[in-house]
Amino acid sequence: MDTTETTALPEGNWATLTQDNYSIQYPTTWDLDTSGEMGASFILFSPLDSKEDQFQENVNLLIQDLAGMGIDLDQFVAISEEQVKTMVTNSNLLESVRMKPAYGEYHKIIYTGDLGIYHIKYEQYYWVIGEKSYILTLTTELDTYDAFKETGERILNSFAFNKK
Repeated sequence: MDTTETTALPEGNWATLTQDNYSIQYPTTWDLDTSGEMGASFILFSPLDSKEDQFQENVNLLIQDLAGMGIDLDQFVAISEEQVKTMVTNSNLLESVRMKPAYGEYHKIIYTGDLGIYHIKYEQYYWVIGEKSYILTLTTELDTYDAFKETGERILNSFAFNKK
């Protein structure tokens, strides 16, 4: 079931995307795409800064089926870090840390790399729950990361699994 509800927060208007198994909050100035394009469960696109701005910073969620693979979070992180090294042009892993907040463990990595003509900085959160992996990613241009970090991390940190 897809529902989106708008919630007014002190820093402006934010909306909540609620799915069967998770929810996430985002600024109402960002565009929500739940079409499944590029295999993403959703993509949130930031507004363009100007007519010259060609890259929309974004947050997206990929859910992968790991059924029968017996992969835990440690193995998933190792595989993902290797994929960054081999599949991302000019990749540089900046941070890889296990996060253990009260609501459940996840792993965070931050890396840079080239995507076509763009120099990109990625911040990813990984969960392995049951036989599924959840990859939540903030994608920015390298030189706009600092400007988007606060809002991007607020979106990432609002992600929550729904209790069943």
